[in-house]
Formats: sequence, C-alpha cells, structure tokens
Amino acid sequence: MRHDPARPIALIGLMGAGKTTVARVLGERLAVSVADLDAMLVADAGRSIPSLFEQEGEPAFRRREHLMLKRALAAGVRVLACGGGIVTDPGSRALLAEHCAVVWLAVSPAVAAERIRDEVSNRPLAAGADLAARLAGLERERGSLYADAAVLRIDTDGLSSEQVADQVLAALGAGA
Repeated sequence: MRHDPARPIALIGLMGAGKTTVARVLGERLAVSVADLDAMLVADAGRSIPSLFEQEGEPAFRRREHLMLKRALAAGVRVLACGGGIVTDPGSRALLAEHCAVVWLAVSPAVAAERIRDEVSNRPLAAGADLAARLAGLERERGSLYADAAVLRIDTDGLSSEQVADQVLAALGAGA
C-alpha cells in the first residue's frame, strides 16, 4: 500500500500497544509533527484522564477526545497517537477514515498488561482485579472497531517501538 503523504498517519489500538512511543519514532523518522491526543486532552482540560472520567464520565471524555482530533487535524499534525477508545465514537471513526491513514497497533492483552502494569492509576478503563482480563474485555469490545477503522494492522508483541515504526513505514511505503 502506498501512503498518500497528504494524509496523516493515525495510530489506534488497545492501551499498551505503543501508540505514543511509536508515534514519536515515526515523527522523528519522517521529520514531521506528532500529537498525542490524550496529552492534548489533559493539557486542554487542565485535569488528568482519571479525573475527567470520574467527574464527567466516559461520554464527555469521548466528546473532548473528538474535539482534540479535530484540532490536531486542523493544525496539520502528520502523526497522531490516538487514545485506545477513540474508535468507540462514530464521529471520531468517521474523521479518521476521511482524513488519515489509520494503523492498528495490535497487542495481546497479556503483553499490554505487562507494558502498562505500572501506569494503571493513570488509565481508568484498566481498573480491576485482573488487568489482563480487563484488557481482554476491551479487546473483545473494540477489536472489530479497530479492524474496520484501520487500513493496516501491525502486531506489536515482541517488537521494539523502532521495529514497529519500521513495519509501519515499510507497509505504507512512506520511507524513513
């Protein structure tokens, strides 16, 4: 598949897939602007993601996330690290499909749990007694949405961020 350079690369997938880190690597390799939608949202709201979930609920969070996606696209950002649940909002899925080359960074729940084990307090949807089981549930809920939204799937288990970026660039024909 040949990547249209006019379309930003948007990374989607379960928390712990490596979206933020891979986005940074892609941005460095392509010498383009990068945005982490979760970081944008926190900066805009002046509160943490757990605080937003607790005080406003997930639907309000998804509306804020949609707004951050629109802002990043309007600003001309070339690589986007999307929140794990962005695909649950039909409007955000439509924006991604219309404007981006969407890449699903797939990760097994067990590997994702290992990667985020020390960050659970910052991830409200990871709360629960068994982190791997909670992530498996999110994967079941969102897997078909990730698949439908993505033009490309990269399995990240056992790969470094650099290796994942290599695969993304090779598959998109974007060059390094």
